[in-house]
Amino acid sequence: MLEKELLDRINELARKKKAEGLSQEEIQEQAYLRELFLEDFRARFRAQLDNIELVDPDDPRLRKEKERPVS
Repeated sequence: MLEKELLDRINELARKKKAEGLSQEEIQEQAYLRELFLEDFRARFRAQLDNIELVDPDDPRLRKEKERPVS
């Protein structure tokens, strides 16, 4: 996860862009920070998707498991 300071800087640059505009260096910094943010977001989202298990209640294999007596 991105550090709070980086997220704060992203938001600061966004506010400054709306209010008064950014210098060329700030535009480059903003692009770099956005890319870092997107890489982090994609990695966390992919990890979350990898942990999802789809279950079909009509799958016959599941019915057999439910019907087995508990030992």
